[in-house]
Amino acid sequence: MLGGWRQDDGTTMAVDESALTQRRGIGWQVRDDRGVRILVVEDEVDLADAVATGLRAEGFEVDVSHDGLDGLWRAREHPYAAILLDILLPGMNGYRVCASLRDEGNDTPILMLTAKSGDHDLAEALDTGADDYLSKPFSFVVLVARLRALVRRGGPRRAPVLQSGSLRLNPSTRECEVAGTAVDLTPRELSLLECLLRNAGTVLSRRDLLTDIWGPEYPADSNVVDVYVRYLRKKIDEPFGRSSIETIRGVGYRLKDDG
Repeated sequence: MLGGWRQDDGTTMAVDESALTQRRGIGWQVRDDRGVRILVVEDEVDLADAVATGLRAEGFEVDVSHDGLDGLWRAREHPYAAILLDILLPGMNGYRVCASLRDEGNDTPILMLTAKSGDHDLAEALDTGADDYLSKPFSFVVLVARLRALVRRGGPRRAPVLQSGSLRLNPSTRECEVAGTAVDLTPRELSLLECLLRNAGTVLSRRDLLTDIWGPEYPADSNVVDVYVRYLRKKIDEPFGRSSIETIRGVGYRLKDDG
């Protein structure tokens, strides 16, 4: 929503310094986010400025870009704690920006921000490597909470090769293979498989997987975990006559050594 965001009561607040100061004085919990640098890539200038103003009032350091190619350059050249990335951008859309960063091994947490909505858009955003997704109009309180959650969980992930039987995953290079055969996985499938491998032999609840991979704010009644488990089985089990991901009825899933 241009020039503002949706408040908790559904009304729209215009963004200016006095309004932010007033809101901060009536119950907002002030946290020390000094030194936490955020990149906002949003082509709607009024919205980008409003978000940047709000984040700076919260203590974040903020850089703003209005173009996908410029945003990609900035993300490559500077270390950010998180990136707020619109999907519909001139120069290069947010999907391609996100995918390019992930292909280059850039693990900076990314929150997709878009006017688009629907399951297909959400799935594409996550499959290109985004960590979270927020539709416009949005609550600024929710935006800040999600950014803080990403910053807490974020940062480059460096890990040794994980292995269970003939299944091998290198989290750093994002390479997966079964019995020496390379398997192409989406970023979200890789994250799910990594979680299962790190906890091999342990039953993980759907809620645990949802929180760890999609974030604590994701709807608890979502079936996205089951959907992605099916995707994984079709890639790492079925073609190789394996059955490594067990369903524990009423609980969740467990990865077992299945050759």
